[in-house]
Amino acid sequence: MIGIARLALAGLMAITAMGTARAEDALKARVGVLRLSSSAPVFIAQDKGYFREAGLDVELKFFDAAQPIAVATTSGDVDFGVTAFTAGLYNLAGKGTLKVIGGMSREKAGYPLIGYFASNNAYAAGLKTPKDLAGKRVAVTQVGSSFHYSLGLLADKYGFKLADVKIVPLQSLSNAAAALKGETVDAALLPISTARKLMDEGGAKFLGWVGDETPWQLGAVFASPKTLTNKVLVTKFLGVLAKADREYHDVILAAMKDGVAPINDKTRPLLEIIAKYTNLPVEQVVGNCAYIDPDGKLDVKNVDNQIKWLQEQGFADKGFDVNTIIAKDFVKAD
Repeated sequence: MIGIARLALAGLMAITAMGTARAEDALKARVGVLRLSSSAPVFIAQDKGYFREAGLDVELKFFDAAQPIAVATTSGDVDFGVTAFTAGLYNLAGKGTLKVIGGMSREKAGYPLIGYFASNNAYAAGLKTPKDLAGKRVAVTQVGSSFHYSLGLLADKYGFKLADVKIVPLQSLSNAAAALKGETVDAALLPISTARKLMDEGGAKFLGWVGDETPWQLGAVFASPKTLTNKVLVTKFLGVLAKADREYHDVILAAMKDGVAPINDKTRPLLEIIAKYTNLPVEQVVGNCAYIDPDGKLDVKNVDNQIKWLQEQGFADKGFDVNTIIAKDFVKAD
């Protein structure tokens, strides 16, 4: 009996040691993200254990604006960034300190994500639609941000000069929301997850969705050249994201109607995960599900257009194009 007990104990110790070894062998990765639905596949993969199953030990690091994620990736504070394109990100990529390795969120009609919002006073004074933003004070996070680019596309669409808009860069989403509520700006571009509380409290008025006005490739997955030398890590990371992209698309996006996802037995588990990481109730998440290509594809042509526009505006350095900044071994082009 004692011999059997010893054998059982030895077996248990061996299994425990194997489990410890596997945990120690896991590839570690720090991922910079915002608490927005535009990073939903990342949250799903983390919460459902997909990263762990692939042998990855992933730590999520949260930021309050897109540009700091690009800087953190360059400095090595994070290994991967998942956020919106900005002029600053492009400039870093143009210098070779970042590479785009996959697509993420897109502004697309029917999928509410970033909206135009007016202060109460400006709305009362006639600011009723996005095309009325000419000549107004508009809050964005940073000059050359995705919000700034969206304004540029809007100006091109309605034939007014972007220079006629008073851009007010406030560095973070929370600052932009506070300025809108405090009437120190006439309008702001904000994700609906940030703006909804303002609207619920009567602190802002909705004007329209960027995706309905000017669809474009908003977000991407990127990494530093140092991270890219570890091809096993990058391949596993993108493989897990592709799995989560497909699940998010097939379960939530495919079920959406009029910009809202239904809450049912099939969608609720994923909606609750997104709610958990975005600090929002499920009832708000359903109207805030960003479009993401089910295969993680990147609209390369649109990214090239973004770079050219930012260069023409003087926000991005000249001398590089989309082929300079993407890691062709990893990017799935659309």
